[in-house]
Amino acid sequence: MDRTARRSISREYFSQDRLAEHHFRSFNAFLGRGMQEVVDEKGTIDTDIGDKEGEEPVWVELGDVRVVTPRVREADGSEELLYPQEARLRNITYAAPVFMEMSIVRGGEEEEEVVVDSAETKVGRMPIMVGSDKCNIAGFSEQELVEIGEDPVDPGGYFIVNGSERVLMTSEDLAPNKILAEYDTKYGDEIQVAKTFSQRRGYRALVLCERNREGILEVSFPSVSGSVNFITLVRALGLESDEEIVHRVSDDPEIVKFMLENLEMAEVQTQEEAIETLGKRVASGQGKNYQLKRANYVIDRYLLPHLHEEGIEEEEVRTNKAFYLCRMAEACFELALGRRDADDKDHYANKRLKVSGDLMKDLFRTALNKLARDVKYQLERANMRNRNLTVNTVVRSDVLTERLEHPIATGNWVGGRSGVSQLVDRTDYMGVLSHLRRLRSPLSRSQPHFEARDLHATQWGRIGPSETPEGPNCGLVKNFAQAMELSQNIEDEQALKRELASMGVEGMPGIDGVERTTTTADD
Repeated sequence: MDRTARRSISREYFSQDRLAEHHFRSFNAFLGRGMQEVVDEKGTIDTDIGDKEGEEPVWVELGDVRVVTPRVREADGSEELLYPQEARLRNITYAAPVFMEMSIVRGGEEEEEVVVDSAETKVGRMPIMVGSDKCNIAGFSEQELVEIGEDPVDPGGYFIVNGSERVLMTSEDLAPNKILAEYDTKYGDEIQVAKTFSQRRGYRALVLCERNREGILEVSFPSVSGSVNFITLVRALGLESDEEIVHRVSDDPEIVKFMLENLEMAEVQTQEEAIETLGKRVASGQGKNYQLKRANYVIDRYLLPHLHEEGIEEEEVRTNKAFYLCRMAEACFELALGRRDADDKDHYANKRLKVSGDLMKDLFRTALNKLARDVKYQLERANMRNRNLTVNTVVRSDVLTERLEHPIATGNWVGGRSGVSQLVDRTDYMGVLSHLRRLRSPLSRSQPHFEARDLHATQWGRIGPSETPEGPNCGLVKNFAQAMELSQNIEDEQALKRELASMGVEGMPGIDGVERTTTTADD
């Protein structure tokens, strides 16, 4: 391709305002779909009303959530449209009211449920990204922008909180729900580890399956101290027979030999014994009934939470978890036999980027939980004082607002992360574009991390090879390549599975990595 053709393609590409496009697409997806998903996950707000004998239980059901465009409330009580330049000059937050349908329901198992009050109420204010679909200047012509005092070439993609322009930094993360096999760095090639970051509804659990020096498999996951024998865990999940366990791991003779060693060292033979053994680990010193209850709760809640799907029986979920653990065991054995190489954590196929919409979804989930706790408290207090229970009196909108604005203003995000939100670099126009297209690694700046800082072959066409700071941030703070296009999450995973099934794909691995046989598009 000659220089003229390259220049014309480049001019056409960059005339489409694509430089902050990844921020807009992500934030618009959050407003259009992500917020409602978080509200649907929550579903209801339960209260302690009804715990006393003879008292009817009361709870709140959550409905549709919507966001309007930014407004400002004046001293006389009137509400006016707010534009970004006005927010900058007046040192106020460019935020829009958030409305949610809420219904207070009273009733019991025997009596019919009665809706005490139902209304769409303002639950708080959400900072709005400049240039997004809900921004008041979206779709304005250059002349209209000039008339209201806006810069027609400003790329947008940032928030205005208390008059300051804040950009959410795109952050790298290891791909969730994906099995990565590697050697334990402390022991060289002697110990093989298969790990997965199991993620569901904002909760992230690291599950490790490792083959120790004696060749015995052990699994560690949250809420259980130390590690659990692999055979014990899969038997607790429902795979009881030796033949089924071995078959699910592999039919390869070498791997079968390794599995037989594990079966010889097995502590238990039945599912009941396995759950009892697990119960002694997670609730030692407690009564037997409590131990069994706690063991079942732990494996259902904390072990591979991403395999939970709506409408799937608990027994099937446990079976899927057992199959997934068998896949992790197979990865360990293949690594030990030299059948596969250790997975490269720095390979970009093993990474995911969290953009503005993903970060805001995490923030909104935390803010909604805080609002739910406050609504519960207000309802219980109003009930104790025999007041009428109404939606508008139990919702305090400043609770949600504070939880959304403060992290963006300070950069201190949920999960203990800091520096997520930064002041926009306004040194010059190129500085703004560079800042909007910057991404950061969560790794510590004080550690060497030589491999993570190195230029990796898979960054070609994705990451700019030269624009990175000197000093401790070198290689950990990077910038997107000029013509990089960031793909977004698939909107409907089930629709994708049905589409593949209609094309005749059978034995299709699910998004979660568990093999399921799919036959027809209507399945």
